[in-house]
Amino acid sequence: MKRYQWLVGGLALLSFVSSGSEWLRADEMARGTVFVDRNQNGLLDDGEQGLGGVRVSNGREIVMTGPDGSYEIPLAVDESVFVIKPRGFQTPLTEDGLPRFYYTHKPEGSPVLRFPGVAPTGPLPERIDFALRPQSEPDTFRTIFFGDTQPRNLDEVRYIADDVVADLVGTDAAFGVTLGDIVFDDLSLFEPLNQTIGLLGIPWYNVLGNHDINFDVPDRKYCTETFQRVYGPSYYSYDHGPVHFVVMDNINYFIDKETGRGRYDGTFGERQLEFLKNDLALVPDDSLVVLMMHIPLLGCVDRQAVYRLIEQRPFCISISGHTHFHEHRFVGSEDGWQGKQPHHHIINVTVSGSWWGGKPDERGIPHTMMSDGAPNGHTVMTFNRENYQLDFFPAGRAATYQMDLTLPAEVTASQDVTGELVANVFNAWPQDRVEARLGVDGEWVSMENFVGEAPLFGQVRQRELRPDGQPMLGGPHTTNHLWRVSLGRLTESLSVGHHLLQVRWTDREGRQATAHKVLRVLSPPSENAATDN
Repeated sequence: MKRYQWLVGGLALLSFVSSGSEWLRADEMARGTVFVDRNQNGLLDDGEQGLGGVRVSNGREIVMTGPDGSYEIPLAVDESVFVIKPRGFQTPLTEDGLPRFYYTHKPEGSPVLRFPGVAPTGPLPERIDFALRPQSEPDTFRTIFFGDTQPRNLDEVRYIADDVVADLVGTDAAFGVTLGDIVFDDLSLFEPLNQTIGLLGIPWYNVLGNHDINFDVPDRKYCTETFQRVYGPSYYSYDHGPVHFVVMDNINYFIDKETGRGRYDGTFGERQLEFLKNDLALVPDDSLVVLMMHIPLLGCVDRQAVYRLIEQRPFCISISGHTHFHEHRFVGSEDGWQGKQPHHHIINVTVSGSWWGGKPDERGIPHTMMSDGAPNGHTVMTFNRENYQLDFFPAGRAATYQMDLTLPAEVTASQDVTGELVANVFNAWPQDRVEARLGVDGEWVSMENFVGEAPLFGQVRQRELRPDGQPMLGGPHTTNHLWRVSLGRLTESLSVGHHLLQVRWTDREGRQATAHKVLRVLSPPSENAATDN
C-alpha cells in the first residue's frame, strides 16, 4: 500500500492511499458505443442504433466512431473519456441543465480534500456508452455568456438570482456558458448556484476559473478534483448548429518555491494544446470556432502556440472573463499574431461586477459597477453560420442602457463654450462610430475614441467609502470604449437654461443606440451679482 502526503502552504496535511500497483498501471482501452437514445433513459437498449462518425476523445487523442457507433481509445487513470457532441444532438442533462458527456476514470477516487472530489469509480468498465438524443439546431441561434458569477456565500447566490437569472426566465437561448470563477473559493456553492441557473431550463456549460480550484493540493494535477465531480473534464469541445465551441482550461496552479504559497498563471499546457490541434483538424476550415476560457488570451503564457493553431482559420473568435471589465480586444502582429486579420477576443462583462461591491440598491443588491464604469450583467451572442453578434445586457436596468454620458455639472453662458462630453459605450468596438449633437435637430458631430478611466466610476468610487474611509470599489481600469467631444464643437454659444445633448452609437452592423443628457447653463457671474443687488 502506498500513501501520498502533501503539506501545502501551511495548510492541513492531506493523504491519498493507493493499494499496490493498481493506481499506477498503464493506459487501458476504453470501449463503447455512441448511440441515439430514443427513449432517453441513458441506456443502450435493444433496437437503439449506434451513431457513426462521432468524435470521442481522452483529452489528447480523438477517434471517430465506426458505422455501428463503436469506438475504442486509450485511457489512463485520472483521465476522462468524452464524446464531442455533434450537430443535431444533445447529451443527457442533469436536473440543473449540466451536460453529461463524459466518464471519469478514477479507480480509487480523488485525494482527501477540503471540498470532495470524485468518488472511487473502480476498475474501468467493459463498456462506456454515450447517449445522444436528436434536437433541432438551426443555423441561427443565441447563446448566453456569464462572466464571473463568483458568489462568496448564499446571499450572493441570491443576488445572482434576483439581479440576472430572474430576468432571463423564458429565454430562447440554445444554451449558456459561465466563463470561469463560477464561485469564489467556496466550492460548496457550486450546487446551489447550479440550481439557480438551472431554473432557466437550458443546457449550461462551465469553464474553470482560478477561484474554482482545490487549493489544498501541490500542483495542477489535482486542482480540478471538485470541478471534475460537478462538471466533468476541464477542457473539451462540442458542436451546436454550424459552430464549433471549445471549452479551455488555462488555470495553471502551482506552489511558489520561495514563499510556499499557491499561485497560478495563464497556461494551457502541452496536453490540452495537442487536443486542440487534433480537434481543429476535424473541423471544416469554413466553420466558425469559438474558444471559451477564463483568463484572457493575451494573459496566457503559451498563447503563441494557440495562435499557430487558429490564425489561418478565416473564422475564429475567443471569449473570456476574469478581469471584471467588459472590452473588445483585437490581437495583431504586435503580439506575434500571423493571421491575415486581427483575432477578436472578447473580455466579457461579469455577473458579479466588482465582486458584488458598492452600495446596495432598493433591492438590497450592491450596484457593483465594474472598473471600466460599465454595469454588471451578461451578454447574448447570436450566431448565423460564420457570423456572430454580441449584445450587452445590464443587470437591473433596461436593455436600452448601453452607455453612460458624463458632462460638467453646469457651465456658464458664454461665447467661448468650455468643457467636454464623455460617452462610455459599454459594448462598443474602438472602430465604431459615436456621434453627439445639441438638441433634436443639431448637426451630428463625430466623437473621438480614447483610452482612459471612466469618469462615472471615479466619481462613484470617491463618493462611496467604507467606515474606515477606504473606497468600497477597487481601482479603475483604463478602457478602450470611451469617446469624447468638446462642447465647443457642438455649438458656438449657449443660452441660459437647460439644453438637450444626444449621443448616437453606430456599430459595425449599422445598428444604433442612443442616450440623452441635459446640460445646465448658468448666467455669467457678473449677471448673477447684478441680479442679487
